[in-house]
Amino acid sequence: MNSDPLFDEMHYPDGTPRAAYAEFARWFDGEDPKRLRAKAREAEDAFRLTGITFNVYGDPDANERLIPFDIVPRIIAAREWAKLSKGIEQRVRALNAFLHDIYHRQEIVRAGVLPVEMIARNEAFLPQMIGVDPPGDIYTHIVGIDLVRTGPDQFYVLEDNARTPSGVSYMLENRETMLAVFPELFTSNRVQRVSTYPRNLHASLSACAPPACEGTPTVAVLTPGIHNSAYFEHSFLADQMGAELVEGHDLRVVDGRVAMRTTRGYKPIDVLYRRVDDDYLDPLTFNPDSMLGVPGIFDIFRAGGITIANAPGTGVSDDKAIYSYMPEIVRFYTGENAQLENVPTWRCSEKEALAYVLDNLEELVVKEVHGSGGYGMLIGPTASKKDIKAFRAKLEAKPGNYIAQPTLSLSTVPIFANKGLAPRHVDLRPFVLVSPNGIEITPGGLTRVALKKGSLVVNSSQGGGTKDTWVLEDE
Repeated sequence: MNSDPLFDEMHYPDGTPRAAYAEFARWFDGEDPKRLRAKAREAEDAFRLTGITFNVYGDPDANERLIPFDIVPRIIAAREWAKLSKGIEQRVRALNAFLHDIYHRQEIVRAGVLPVEMIARNEAFLPQMIGVDPPGDIYTHIVGIDLVRTGPDQFYVLEDNARTPSGVSYMLENRETMLAVFPELFTSNRVQRVSTYPRNLHASLSACAPPACEGTPTVAVLTPGIHNSAYFEHSFLADQMGAELVEGHDLRVVDGRVAMRTTRGYKPIDVLYRRVDDDYLDPLTFNPDSMLGVPGIFDIFRAGGITIANAPGTGVSDDKAIYSYMPEIVRFYTGENAQLENVPTWRCSEKEALAYVLDNLEELVVKEVHGSGGYGMLIGPTASKKDIKAFRAKLEAKPGNYIAQPTLSLSTVPIFANKGLAPRHVDLRPFVLVSPNGIEITPGGLTRVALKKGSLVVNSSQGGGTKDTWVLEDE
């Protein structure tokens, strides 16, 4: 897989622009580079003024950082997006059905499709959720599906984010910034809107209101607080939805409901969009030392007094070992073959797979089963001998903690560099809303770009940046 030529999303091999980029290329070629550099600085100033920053855990300075933004959009044709959307919807339906099953009859285990140890030994599986029916049978209210591209019609799912997927605020701000800095581009290119996401999010969450709700649902966003790396997003989404932003100490159980403190006393909450991990959600049920959650909230949830989005225990579905079974999971619950392919994956918990991985570490990408943010992984082709030796020891000590994948030839999209356009690797995180009313996929999503030449790591915490993602309307 790593020997294929890189797929340039903007240009054909002869340098001419692909159809989706034709109008943008004409505009770019007619622009003065000095003006574009000034506009890039203007975009950066807009991000700084808005306060679009993130924290890096483990950073000794603990400074907030500005996420780099590149002014060259990533453009996806309507035909391509229609095909992607069908695959994303199929996958999200399967994920939700899988979660309902493993917390009820576990038919997929009984059928021998999924080994029981994948559930029994899974840190993200919550026994407390067994037999619990969330309102509307929705577990994954907000999902982020990470995609990579390797060819004209070849997309792979890199991972599923079904706990608390982040990044949607950057998708929205990227578009706002491009509209402000380059308004002329949106008159010459028919780009589908993303600005309705906050309204759609509020409507989707409201449609998942619990049985105890009376009248118009009250929605709130639960944040761990200002020191969390995604606090900007929590406050941004609460503001955009017209919902309250709350912390654990703002909430308490009152008369069998979870209520938030207001100037007029405590008001019941119907739907809580939580950005707090399972372990910290309720000190009476999970981690007793948690200061971030709400004592008793899980009992209220189990009794139908509140909707928690995403539901507790959803993390088991974005575990990277479970990911390796997704083709079988999709087939089991939908009766169809997966429309979006997985990256081939070796489960290091299996003896033969581990032997192969240890023999080929220099060529593979190795990831922690519960890892995220680009941490705890090895990219063999760019790793030093010292790093490979250290990772080999980790693998041999706890093989079940890791999976391995081939190094894909990720597609590139140009960035605006000092000397003009320069290709860089990208991925894409589309955002999906799920409610009893259906599944809604925002056209585009968050494109993350590896700003370092040759780098495959797109995470902002690892030096990556973002781009505006355009999905063109049908011609």
